[in-house]
Amino acid sequence: MTHRFPDLPIFAGFDAPGRTEADIFDLEFDGEVPIALDGTFFRVAPDQQFAPKFGTDIFFNGDGLVCAFRFKEGRVHFRSRYARTERFLAERDAGKALFGAYRNPFTDDPSVVGKVRGTANTNVVVHGGRLLALKEDSPPTAMDPHSLETTKSVFRFDGGLTSETFTAHPKIDPTTGEMISINYEANGLATADFTYCVIDKEGRVTRELWLKAPYPAMIHDIGVTENYVIIPVMPLTADIERLKAGKPHFTYRPDLDQVYGVLPREGEASDLRWFHVSHGLQGHAINAFDEGGKVYLDIGVTDGNVFSFFPEADGRVQDVRTVRGGPVRWTFDMKTNATPQCRPLAEFGGEFPHVDDRYATRAYRHGYAGSMDPSAPYDFERCGPPTANFFLNTVMHIDTASGTMKKWSPGPTSAVQEPVFAPRSADAPEGDGYILVLVSRLLENRTDLVVLDAQHIEEGPLATIRLPIRLRSGLHGNWVPAIAMKADASRSSCIAAGVRAEDGVHEG
Repeated sequence: MTHRFPDLPIFAGFDAPGRTEADIFDLEFDGEVPIALDGTFFRVAPDQQFAPKFGTDIFFNGDGLVCAFRFKEGRVHFRSRYARTERFLAERDAGKALFGAYRNPFTDDPSVVGKVRGTANTNVVVHGGRLLALKEDSPPTAMDPHSLETTKSVFRFDGGLTSETFTAHPKIDPTTGEMISINYEANGLATADFTYCVIDKEGRVTRELWLKAPYPAMIHDIGVTENYVIIPVMPLTADIERLKAGKPHFTYRPDLDQVYGVLPREGEASDLRWFHVSHGLQGHAINAFDEGGKVYLDIGVTDGNVFSFFPEADGRVQDVRTVRGGPVRWTFDMKTNATPQCRPLAEFGGEFPHVDDRYATRAYRHGYAGSMDPSAPYDFERCGPPTANFFLNTVMHIDTASGTMKKWSPGPTSAVQEPVFAPRSADAPEGDGYILVLVSRLLENRTDLVVLDAQHIEEGPLATIRLPIRLRSGLHGNWVPAIAMKADASRSSCIAAGVRAEDGVHEG
């Protein structure tokens, strides 16, 4: 019997699963790859290895396909490997999908009951000598950052992580090297419990504080400052009875406030303060910082639901074209009980933001994001409808000090993915460096990696690195300088030598 992917937009055209692990040495390019770029750009995408169990699915339920672009001496090499999660290994062994609906174990094949369902498909970070492939419903999958070989299918930081989940968006303090995470549904499906975790630069959990949210809901991203953690609780709620009835994991609740928790990094549960403001759906955090007793969070917020696959309880789905929003700055005065203040950062609908990571958790000036710019031309006649999973056509640069913006679009037959910042050097001024952005060539059905000058993105590519294959639309990634990889090389080599991914599931 032949198993085929369903004839649905999310599995068609440029969005068709790529299902390709590859090594491509010395990629072709136009222009000049800056010699200053010495490091690796990692990214991950949901990319199902098998057709879905029930004949339909959502984009967020695909297996994590990790890609690495290694920059060295003006040349670029490419590698891609699947994260060998428990789920991936079980299905590879069976030769078919065994896990059912997104984050709903009640829909799984009986043979996989009790296995970790995570797909490691949302983000990849290097920390403590490991490449961590992340999905917020499960512990990380650990991989060797050089070979991309999976070293631990389920990694619990050598027993330091007791939560059932881990975030997809940890924040790394550039001064201390600590990695900080907020892990929701920590005590099981649809629970309001979450944990605040601190992991030192060696990869050891030094703190795991258990906390309670106002209700079970998604906490997708966070803000971290030198002294505080900001916790946006989204109006996407979970309910165990709905899951048992086969309903989607999350329900959009337009009747709920935006809720933000603010916790001192050295605080206890009793120090957590909750702030309620008018309804909105929080997106990804751009950055956060604190000064003079005030905490600032820059984050994308919309006035409605952008996720059609998480409808309201009655099944109602808002037309995404009516949703409005953009990046805003929230100000929390920790000396008073005043309502947080909000102001727009820019007049554009941007997502997938990045900053110069050397300024993460601190006051900063330069931010970058993808955007759907309605003024940028799109060739509907030749390209057909925009890609179903998400469509961005512009890279934006915002100067938060002046409020000015610059932008670059790749043309009417292309789309962009998440833009990532790479500094020119370790001691370069903030924002002095490059933007790396994957460009989907819709007519050619393949992908380029474009390098832009981060201060002059409007001038177009310094280099266009040509992949002979197509990379499905990804979610998140990060730039890791070579010096950071070298510092971790001996440890990660030992990890890789100790176990092979094909050996099965490895706990840590």
